[in-house]
Amino acid sequence: MISNTKQEDCANCPIHHRAVCSKCEPDELGLLEKMKTYRTYEAGEVMVWAEERITHLGSLVDGVASINRTMEDGRLQVVGLLLPSDFIGRPGRERVIYDIVAVTDVTVCQFTKAEFEKLLKTSPAVGSRMLELTLDELDAAREWMLLLGRKTAREKVATFIAMIARRAMVEKAGGTGVTVTLPLTRSSMGDFLGLTLETASRQVSTLKNEGIIELCGPQTVHIPDLRALFAEAGDSDDGGLFA
Repeated sequence: MISNTKQEDCANCPIHHRAVCSKCEPDELGLLEKMKTYRTYEAGEVMVWAEERITHLGSLVDGVASINRTMEDGRLQVVGLLLPSDFIGRPGRERVIYDIVAVTDVTVCQFTKAEFEKLLKTSPAVGSRMLELTLDELDAAREWMLLLGRKTAREKVATFIAMIARRAMVEKAGGTGVTVTLPLTRSSMGDFLGLTLETASRQVSTLKNEGIIELCGPQTVHIPDLRALFAEAGDSDDGGLFA
C-alpha cells in the first residue's frame, strides 16, 4: 500500500548532501518544500510498472528498490539497484521501460513531473545536479558491463558488498572494520549479479572462510578491512566502482 508519511525539512533531509537538491540555494529549497510529497511503499510492492506513464519524479530517501526487466520467456533480470539519494524517473520522457520494485520498505520524496520539469528550466543548481546524477549513472552502467562481462563470481559478490558499504558512506580510509546490512537475499543477489543462488552462496561462504567478511546474521555482514574487500572486488579503496 502507498501512503503519505512525515516529511523532513529539505535542509535537514538525510540525503540532502547527495540528492538532486544538494546544490540548491535556500530559496530553491523553499520551492522544493512546497512541491514535494513523501510516499512509502512496502517491501515487495511494485512502485512503477514498465511502460507506465510517468506522473512523478523524485529521490529515494530510505530503503532499497530494484530495477527489473522481465524477458519474453518470463526470466527476470535485476538490472540495477536504487539506494538512498538515487533519482527515480526521467524528465522529458513519457514512460518508463523497467519495473521498479521495493526490495525493502521504501520512502520517496517526489514531485509531479510537470512541476519538476518547470523547475529544471529555471534552476541552474537543480539542472547541474541532474546532469551529474545522469553522468554518474552512465559511469555505473559502464562499470556494470565490466562486472557482468569480465569479473569472476568471487569478484562480483565482493563488488556487490563493497557497493553497499560505499553507498552507506561507511568506508574509512584507514581500512577499519564496518558492518552493513545487505538489501538483497542471496537469491536476489544472484539475479542481480547474473549468478545462480548456489554460486552466490558459495562465494559468500568463501569470503567468510578467508576472513574477508564476517556473517553476523542472514543479511548482516561485518567487513574487518575494507581495503581487503576492495582488493577482492578488483577495485581500489579511493573511489572506484559505485563510489
